[in-house]
Amino acid sequence: MSNERDSHRTAVVLFAVVVIIAILAAFVTTLERIDTRTASNETPPDATGLAKSRAPLDGASGQPVLGN
Repeated sequence: MSNERDSHRTAVVLFAVVVIIAILAAFVTTLERIDTRTASNETPPDATGLAKSRAPLDGASGQPVLGN
């Protein structure tokens, strides 16, 4: 009976070691892919925003635009 317990315990310990090694390997490979650059709040020169300017409307809102 004690031999069965020892073999079961050995299998569980080996499985735990394999799982820990797999978790460590996944952690290390994840850390290699992390970008460590930091963001900056400073805007580059000549940057006024992300929106593109549009041509002004000829009339008020809801009024049809008269063609030439």
